[in-house]
Amino acid sequence: MDLLECTIQATWQHRVLFTEAIFDPANPVLKQILGERRNSSLVVIDEALVTALPALPAMISRYFAIHDPPLNLVCAPLIRPGGEQAKSSWSNVSEVHRAIDSYHMDRQSYVIAVGGGALLDLVGLAAATAHRGVRLVRLPTTTLGQCDSGVGVKNGINAFGKKNFIGTFAPPFAVINDFRMLATLPNREKRAGYSEAVKVACIRDAAFFEALERDAATLSRFEPESMRRLVRRCAELHVDHIANSGDPFEFGSARPLDFGHWSAHKLEQLTNFKISHGGAVAIGIALDVIYSKRMDFLDPQSAERVLRLLEALGFELFAPEMLVPGRRHEPQILSGLEEFREHLGGELSLTMLRGIGRAFEVHEVNLAQLIESLRELQTRSAARRFKELLSAV
Repeated sequence: MDLLECTIQATWQHRVLFTEAIFDPANPVLKQILGERRNSSLVVIDEALVTALPALPAMISRYFAIHDPPLNLVCAPLIRPGGEQAKSSWSNVSEVHRAIDSYHMDRQSYVIAVGGGALLDLVGLAAATAHRGVRLVRLPTTTLGQCDSGVGVKNGINAFGKKNFIGTFAPPFAVINDFRMLATLPNREKRAGYSEAVKVACIRDAAFFEALERDAATLSRFEPESMRRLVRRCAELHVDHIANSGDPFEFGSARPLDFGHWSAHKLEQLTNFKISHGGAVAIGIALDVIYSKRMDFLDPQSAERVLRLLEALGFELFAPEMLVPGRRHEPQILSGLEEFREHLGGELSLTMLRGIGRAFEVHEVNLAQLIESLRELQTRSAARRFKELLSAV
């Protein structure tokens, strides 16, 4: 055998900036990020955001016009649908590819995605695959995007009935969190990112979990200062994990930042995305917390704290689709275990809790206890609804 072998190391700069009113001409952040040398930029905006802020496309065009040169906007901002359904078609990615080609953009050009996590995912996939990589700037406009998906290094779309089956690892050129954008969201979407904050607190930071408990009432009312603290710390913890976990591109089979996600991804599919990602993650966390308790990994008091926090933040912790029977009459959601394993390869690796802020990996599941955990969630949800009905009488 004749072998040539070497180790290739690459250094990535991952920048997350926090600002407000990013498209105010007096705000220099975007101009500074895009640099002093004239480069072409294509802006793609989430349709739902334009519905909430009809003047946004004109604001963006004006920002670029005022700062031209060095900024160069190749065309009026493209408005494209977001949401999980938009991630179900390659044609949405191709539309961005077509624009990159039509305006003769190159690897020094910028694609700027403005919107929720689904739009960032599909635009990011287009940017990562055009010319093998055009510079991507993300402007997440949802709590979920600013806390988690928007500050990560993944892009992707759904295919073959599976979440994020087609995708890339491609760190963005920059991420800009404009907190003022969150004011445009309906309450359901404001809440959605809270589940990712609970998740990362559970697995990495007990002090952050305690802060979320203290702020639960103000967060449930969507008070800006509490939301700002949550977004900033959650983003920081996610970026720290990506940078310092030793496996930013998931070459191994462990995926601690997806605590609660194996069932969440499957539940989204089973409900045809009627349940949002954030809502599904809250349910997934609750399921894995109860399973951790039933397996004597986690003490009952800590498990109850997590469940009560999720409820205090306004999340429902059960959906009837969780008990829809599949093969062998087991709940269909259990097939999410194999899909989760298959996505990474290797042995099944699930994150569970030994305490708040103390995560560990398990590689096999007691299905009987998992099914009982599902039923415990169902019972808890029914009791909560009954109590709410009584209090309303």
